Amino acid sequence: MKLWITSLVFGATLSAAGLTLSGSVISDNQKMITSRNMGFVTSVNVSEGSRVRKGDLLYTIDSREIDSAKTQVEMGIAQAELSLQMYQNQYANLELNLERNKRLLRQDMVSRYEVENLELSRKNLKNMIHISERQVSQAKARLKEVNNQYNYLRITAPNNGVVVSKNIKVGEMAMPGMPAIVLSDLNALKIEVDVAENSLKYVPVGQKVKVTIPSVGYVGIGRVSAIIPSSNPMTHTFKIKISFSAKQTVYPGMYATVEIN
Repeated sequence: MKLWITSLVFGATLSAAGLTLSGSVISDNQKMITSRNMGFVTSVNVSEGSRVRKGDLLYTIDSREIDSAKTQVEMGIAQAELSLQMYQNQYANLELNLERNKRLLRQDMVSRYEVENLELSRKNLKNMIHISERQVSQAKARLKEVNNQYNYLRITAPNNGVVVSKNIKVGEMAMPGMPAIVLSDLNALKIEVDVAENSLKYVPVGQKVKVTIPSVGYVGIGRVSAIIPSSNPMTHTFKIKISFSAKQTVYPGMYATVEIN
């Protein structure tokens, strides 16, 4: 009975006092910007802390590899067009020759065999013309693809935000898949705190909480938007994400407290 009374008093004290948790502001839309093509960095237009808008140019890389590919494709187009022109000229000459031999056949001056051979040659040339036309079309489509690659040499911001990390310099090699810039969206900020497993029942998703960010003097109401299990089950803690709205400028990394009553 004594143990039951003690537990009841403790629960009432916890409920009356509430929970105060410490955490940090995070961006729920943080992007790692990388290049699609490999090449030397030719310009960098931002630094850590820079505010950017969607579409702003972040950095550029050189086009030597694409220039080489474009030259090869253009040579392929020229060769395909030359072959097509050659077959078309041969076809035109063969048509004239065939018509002349048909007239001669009607006069019994050539054999039907010769005319049939010319007709077969015309059919073969017509097929070669169709193949060459497809080759020209494919080569031109490839050129369009190569030209589109130039767009990927100019890396732009996918959304408004602030640059929180910059890992490239002019003259360095940009590698596909390697993060060059980390961009945090300031319009998708949340507060992240750790909550002990035995206190999780006080912070269900949707729960309203008091949020304080001392460095900017912000005090407001937030709402629990997500509960995330810890990657280390031995700690028996959970990460809680809290959405909030602030009129003043708030940056990722700022210290915040959350009060749960």
